[in-house]
Amino acid sequence: MVLYIHGKGGSAAECEHYKPLFPDCAVFGLDYQTFTPWETGAEIRAAAEKLKTEYDNIILIANSIGAFFSMNAGIDNLIRKAYFISPIVDMEKLIGNMILWANVTEAELKAKGVIRTEFGEDLSWDYLCYVREHPIQWSVPTSILYGSSDNLTSLETVRAFAEKHGAALTVMEGGEHWFHTEEQMHFLDDWIRKEG
Repeated sequence: MVLYIHGKGGSAAECEHYKPLFPDCAVFGLDYQTFTPWETGAEIRAAAEKLKTEYDNIILIANSIGAFFSMNAGIDNLIRKAYFISPIVDMEKLIGNMILWANVTEAELKAKGVIRTEFGEDLSWDYLCYVREHPIQWSVPTSILYGSSDNLTSLETVRAFAEKHGAALTVMEGGEHWFHTEEQMHFLDDWIRKEG
């Protein structure tokens, strides 16, 4: 079984792309309804636990923030292998960057609770506190695909995560955070075949 967790703005229907790459597996995309690590993590865990009653092995494919949510789901013991595409691996650092981009301070965020930004992201004090109080614990054998032009996570950040967690890291030169062009998707497909 392949469980696909999409990123922000994505959808469960994206799992269709992976069916030809895993011809011997059922492929399921989770259409999660929440957007915080504690709520979405619970949704992912419930889905993985249900799938585990039907399938011996679950392979996880997670995109961007979907990887972050998955690592907060407590599913390590349910997943045999994970493929992360442009994963958010250091949410605290990303939130810190967004605080800078929004030209606000942590003190202002704490006082207001939520700050809406001009770039379309809501900054949340509760979210930041959760991230700090729940550092990533991840023990699943993982392969990571990263684009060198990713504008959300630096290569240094993703490389540090890969080294800490023993993950295999592949970098596509010129690849973006959102893998979507024909060339990028071809690279992604080849990566999955090689890492399988």
